[in-house]
Amino acid sequence: MSLETNSRQIKNASLNALIFLHTYNQSAFGVECFMSDPNIGRLLGKRYQLQELIGTGAMGRVYRAKDILLGGVPVAVKFLALSIQNEKMRLQERFEREAKTCALLGQKSIHIVRVMDYGVDENNTPFYVMEYLQGHSLSQIIRQHHLALPRFFSMVRQISLGLQCAHDGIPVDGTIYPIIHRDIKPSNMLVIQDSSFGELVKILDFGIAKLLQGNKDQTKFYLGTLAYSSPEQMEGKELDNRSDIYSLGVMMFEMLTGKMPLVAPTHSFGAWYKTHHSVEPRSFTEVHPGLQIPQELQNLVMSCLAKAPSDRPQTVSDILKVLESIEQNYRSPIVLPSNPAPKPVASRSLTMPVEVQPKTKADVQVLPSNDDILRSVSWPDNKPIADIVFPQKIRLHNEVVPTLWVMLPQREIIKRFACDRYNQFLFLPAPHPMALWITVIYNRKHGVKWLPYYLDLKTTFGQEIARLLANTGYYRLLFFAREVPSRCSHILLCSIATAQRQNLEQWAKESQISASSVDPQLSKNVLKSEYERIKPQILSKLEAMATDIPLDLSS
Repeated sequence: MSLETNSRQIKNASLNALIFLHTYNQSAFGVECFMSDPNIGRLLGKRYQLQELIGTGAMGRVYRAKDILLGGVPVAVKFLALSIQNEKMRLQERFEREAKTCALLGQKSIHIVRVMDYGVDENNTPFYVMEYLQGHSLSQIIRQHHLALPRFFSMVRQISLGLQCAHDGIPVDGTIYPIIHRDIKPSNMLVIQDSSFGELVKILDFGIAKLLQGNKDQTKFYLGTLAYSSPEQMEGKELDNRSDIYSLGVMMFEMLTGKMPLVAPTHSFGAWYKTHHSVEPRSFTEVHPGLQIPQELQNLVMSCLAKAPSDRPQTVSDILKVLESIEQNYRSPIVLPSNPAPKPVASRSLTMPVEVQPKTKADVQVLPSNDDILRSVSWPDNKPIADIVFPQKIRLHNEVVPTLWVMLPQREIIKRFACDRYNQFLFLPAPHPMALWITVIYNRKHGVKWLPYYLDLKTTFGQEIARLLANTGYYRLLFFAREVPSRCSHILLCSIATAQRQNLEQWAKESQISASSVDPQLSKNVLKSEYERIKPQILSKLEAMATDIPLDLSS
């Protein structure tokens, strides 16, 4: 790639994409910034040394920096396009309140980029210090890849969980502060590859739009993104969570089709004002006639795009419930009838796997959904009616897939309808080849549920399950209620990160040729001890309560 092409791509990228994508353009862009930016090398707050300008935009400038207090840990520092010289005390107090709220929010949800420190420099310019992450913006992914339906569900669920956390509010000094983002769009969604979770989506820039909007010097400017703004946002009204829901609807439409539901004749405020207020959004059929999307999902997106806030889903929780229902009833990927079924984009999803594609177009039209088949199974006669976990192989449409069967009280299953999923595999080659298959389901309201299973890799069954998990890259959790064990009451999908799939394949090979002459329980005991040791680490990551850098909220 030429330097000229590289620089042009960088200039066209959004501010937030630049924050995290700089490593792909570091050679060309970094040299240019070092030569022209006097801030490079500056020590901020006697702690953060600015190293590279990685983004500029309407909301400010972003630098890659290192925290010299913690041995050079990389961070991202964002200077806001705001001076608090005028009305200094009022703006100082408001900035500190917004910064503290956003910092606490990032600690509470793993789907929100964390603010770890904040302050005001010697020029009275406020700044945030954020966790430094590398990934791709959702806008890039939409442009470059066709989103298979399972990947769409995974991403939207994660975004919705982050929004739900913000809209529910954060307690600060005894008062609950609901947080409205005000600028929901693909370029404010960062998709990273996490070694434990797989594909993880994080929302950027909570609170910044409101902070800038409240500045007297900025009131004559519109702050937001025209194509994604709700009608009430265009009017300058006080916003609630339903404005973010409108923007989410625009983004969901774009994720599913690659097109925008509303197109203004010109890119001016007046044109977009009229479009959002009086132009009906285009239908899915209109923008992509061959695209097959469940009607329930189309209805959900269109309801989010209602002009009147009262006609939209009233909370993100409502959206999550509908998404969960649609997922359970529809598992086929989006297929263009005029072309062969597209191969799913390789991904490691936090909550959803890449769906196995049907072999022909006819399969999509006539085969029952996988979950219809799975819901028809009943609890095995040779298993007790008790809270237990065990794997099973099930044949679906001429292929065998792995499943994990779980029995719980009905009330416990209901609590987990909307949740994040995590899995990890531990392996002990000696004295007896044994793997510990850890599955965790979690939501903020009801906490964590641990579902461990010990897989004996010297048995034929253990070998088959390990290889199935490695080959498919996902498994289904089948929940059975103790009160009604005759049928499966709920189904969740869990993906397996690429590195873990490779490990499973390697462990199966090693175990097949290794010898064992001891009781398998010895290996189980060792794995159980390690499991108890890492549980707090897993829970901490799920809760996203611990920051990499101490958070100073006293300034």
